[in-house]
Amino acid sequence: MDVDLLSTDSAAPLLTYCDDTTGERTVLSPADLGAWTARTANLLVDVCGLGPGSRAAVLLPPHWQTAAVVLGAWSVGVSVSFEGLATAGLPRIGVGSDGPFDVVFVAADRADSWLEDVPEAPYRFVLFGAGPPTGDYRPFLESVRAQDDRAPAYARIHPSDASTVDGTSYGAWRQIADAIADSAGLAAGDRVLVDAADHEHPAMWLLAPLAAGSSVVLCAGLPPGTAQERATAEGATRVL
Repeated sequence: MDVDLLSTDSAAPLLTYCDDTTGERTVLSPADLGAWTARTANLLVDVCGLGPGSRAAVLLPPHWQTAAVVLGAWSVGVSVSFEGLATAGLPRIGVGSDGPFDVVFVAADRADSWLEDVPEAPYRFVLFGAGPPTGDYRPFLESVRAQDDRAPAYARIHPSDASTVDGTSYGAWRQIADAIADSAGLAAGDRVLVDAADHEHPAMWLLAPLAAGSSVVLCAGLPPGTAQERATAEGATRVL
């Protein structure tokens, strides 16, 4: 998957995250998401000492911070395992990908149980929780905010390089994203509303819209049957 999809300087929203349960609403332009991606990349390189050949386990729901984690890891050649996220028509990422992992990013409500699924990792970051993390977890936001928002230098990533720990390449994920975008009729300039409960895999809610040149309205906690109403309110042109 290309990591230059955030290169535009547009100030228009690229990723809007809404959570009806918590009331959170975060709007990121390409520059904003690019900065969070760079901070995550610098966290992996400068704090964790990781790079091409390193492995990250990502146990996170759809969220703007998840986008920063995935894109940040890929931008410095760290391969990712989307543990437990199997979506019809997509590779079963996480199957057959047992560690060792170099870093794990986990949601707070999964932090106490993730060791049942993946081996220990020397670096662990917890996301979305209130208060101090448990055990050896570091708070992701506190850690990443201290990093430079300019992308670090890294070895050039080739389409044939593995982007996920099962060996799926960057080029293959780009083809998957393009195929999803084509089947959904996504096009450059579209504003795509995605119900996070229906599309948990980043290939659906992040990669496909980015590959098509679309912006995303990612909705968590969306009441059943309200997607079209919300799409109208958000000015979305497509519902995925």
